[in-house]
Formats: sequence, C-alpha cells, structure tokens
Amino acid sequence: MQDSAFIRGAVPMTKSEIRAVSLAKLDLTPGAVFWDVGAGTGSVAVEAARQLCRMEAEVMPLRREKSQVYAIEKEEEGVLLIKKNREKWVPHYGQFSVIHGRAPEVLTALPAPTHVFIGGSNGALSGIVQVVLEKNPRARLVINAVTLETLSACIELLHKFSFASYEIVQVAVTHLEPRGSYHMPKALNPVYIIFLQGGSHGDGIGNRD
Repeated sequence: MQDSAFIRGAVPMTKSEIRAVSLAKLDLTPGAVFWDVGAGTGSVAVEAARQLCRMEAEVMPLRREKSQVYAIEKEEEGVLLIKKNREKWVPHYGQFSVIHGRAPEVLTALPAPTHVFIGGSNGALSGIVQVVLEKNPRARLVINAVTLETLSACIELLHKFSFASYEIVQVAVTHLEPRGSYHMPKALNPVYIIFLQGGSHGDGIGNRD
C-alpha cells in the first residue's frame, strides 16, 4: 500500500518500502497471532490484516482457526489513528484489536503470538522480547531500528537469548523527485531490519547471561 493511503498525524509511520521488506521477513501464515508493538499509525498491522484476510479466504473452510492482529500503542493519538485506519481498510476483519498501553507491561494479558513486529520499544526492547519468548519460545520477530542505539540493543538480544536463526539487513531508500526539468534524489533515513527466529537447537528461550 502507498503511504498516502493511510490517515496520518504527528505519530511516526513505517514507510511502504520498509513495510514490504519487514512483512516479507515476518512470513505470516494463516491462523497467525500477530503483535504490532509500537504500532504508530497502524500501517504494519493493517497490511498484516489484509494479507491474512487474503490467505484465509484461500484456505477456508479447510482451516477453522482464524488469525488475530493486535496493534499495541502507548500514545493516545496513535491509538485513534490506528482505529481510523482499521475502519478504512479492514472494517470487516473482526480479529483486529487495538491495545492502548505501554509494552512490555500490557503484553502479558495478550494471547501468545506467532509473529511479532516491533516498530518502537521506548527503550524496553529486551523486556518486550522476554515476554514474547516466554509466551511462545518459537515466535518469529522482526524489529526495525533507525538509531544505532536500537541496533546495539538488538545485537545484545543475540547474547541474552537463544535464537534458532537471525538476520540483520540495512535498507536505504532514495526517491527521485522532480525539480523543474530535473529529478533530484531524496534519501530516506536508512533502517536496519532485524529478523529473529525463536527456538534454539534445544528448546525454550535459553537465557545466556
């Protein structure tokens, strides 16, 4: 989806190119329980819900369990934007819940996730991942990091927890914009996309401290 398709405010939004790569790394499956932590405007949660709707339309009625999407956001403005974008793009998807609260505290009451996207952690990344892996040691996680501090926190996760596999890629996007008779490049901030697959070669989250 184009960025212009979403209702926006002052809350940060994951841009379309970054959403595309992040969702590809998440590899959603029918019946998924998806958490979007630090959901902002809800762009990732909405796109995930649309993907899951399409998948389940293909496999139903062979598969009974339905997917669930949880968009978690601490800012009230973000919560309102998520609800507006949900109503605009997936009004008939009844399994889309918007949770107003701060992670990781608010996560403990949610059902165990199969897939998790973390777009914002407000400095609580380790605690969020801890809750995810306690609920489902084999969860699939994708984290977006814009700052080097967040990237460093992601690398620390590799030392603290046992993951079956991981991948870190940097995505740098440049748009060409018209300037008179010329086209000038306008670079967006580079984003690190971190993929973590829960489950060690043994089992459990395996704290390495």
